[in-house]
Amino acid sequence: MQFQASQLMVNPCDDEEDNMALVCCHDEKGGMILITRLADDKDVELTLGEEDPCYVRDFKVTLDDKTLTLELAADDADVLNGDVELVINYDSSQVDLLEVEETLRNILDGTGTYISHIAR
Repeated sequence: MQFQASQLMVNPCDDEEDNMALVCCHDEKGGMILITRLADDKDVELTLGEEDPCYVRDFKVTLDDKTLTLELAADDADVLNGDVELVINYDSSQVDLLEVEETLRNILDGTGTYISHIAR
């Protein structure tokens, strides 16, 4: 599944929302992808558009300067309408990549695998 993000927003730890880490992507057509995790939760909440949120764990996220890729287990393919991979394309000039990395580490800590291909 492909998603072209016109906007990528992150928050590594939202104090007003029970220390929730979140990644939120919007596209030009009004579509949205939301990836969140509260500090005390074991699962990650993944929401696509207007659908109900799904809870996933044991997945892999890879970040580079143009894409954010989520790879789910085969058992979770229904979350992505039959796909096991979600590729989010974004414009890195519009985001703080270090903050994106921090947020992804917070979301995946103890429940997933994070791989960074960001040049430092």
